[in-house]
Amino acid sequence: MGTILQDMMGMLSRKKVVTPKTDDYITLARYAGAQERMKPHPKIQTELITMGALKTFVNVGGDDQQLSIAGQTLSLTNGGSVTLPAAATYSIGDFAHGGIVFWVDETGQHGLVCAKEDQSSGVRWYAGTYGVTQAKGDGVYSGKANTVIIIAAQVAIGDDGNTYAARMCNDLQITESGITYGDWYLSSKFELNLMYTNKATINTTASANGGSNFSTGTYWSSTEYDLNYAWYQSFDDGTQNAYNKNITVVDVRAVRAF
Repeated sequence: MGTILQDMMGMLSRKKVVTPKTDDYITLARYAGAQERMKPHPKIQTELITMGALKTFVNVGGDDQQLSIAGQTLSLTNGGSVTLPAAATYSIGDFAHGGIVFWVDETGQHGLVCAKEDQSSGVRWYAGTYGVTQAKGDGVYSGKANTVIIIAAQVAIGDDGNTYAARMCNDLQITESGITYGDWYLSSKFELNLMYTNKATINTTASANGGSNFSTGTYWSSTEYDLNYAWYQSFDDGTQNAYNKNITVVDVRAVRAF
């Protein structure tokens, strides 16, 4: 069914008649248990109608059938219908996508998770040499770009080979339910505050899934302040301020997007 759905969606913007190959079959929701198969069809005509519903007319052995998709329902004129599975949605505190959800967008389908435990209880921000990395991003998802920028900039500025906050997150791999997630990064200042705001919920989920609570100490963000300093946040009182990049008593909790 994936093929015909893709075909139909591809025709939305260009009202068009498509002649499939003679061996092309439409399988109606085989994955949902339906076994009904229609004969090879000479044409499929798709048009966009009011309210954004998609209607497709299928000629099957001279019998015109209207195939309609509206919302989650796929139906035929003859009365057959299948309800398509709804996209999964998530809430803050869910254990999913390798970690604990601490932010979701308006659809509930995408957001951010943090690891269920700290990656370090004390590590420096820089790679051993001071310099302006231009990792100034702040806001949702911006920590990922910051992390890439920091690592690239530190190679150019000077990297003594020892680990540091951004690299530690970038190198992280976490396996949950047989899936290995390897796209972790150091959160931006804004993302770090989202974790602080939801730390009680995150701690509860972490404890229930073999993780550990946030410390009451400080955590690095990936947002640079200047040549010598980068932003951190206290997970005791929520204060955000700048520390010298060489400080090694600051914690790290990696995040990833889904």
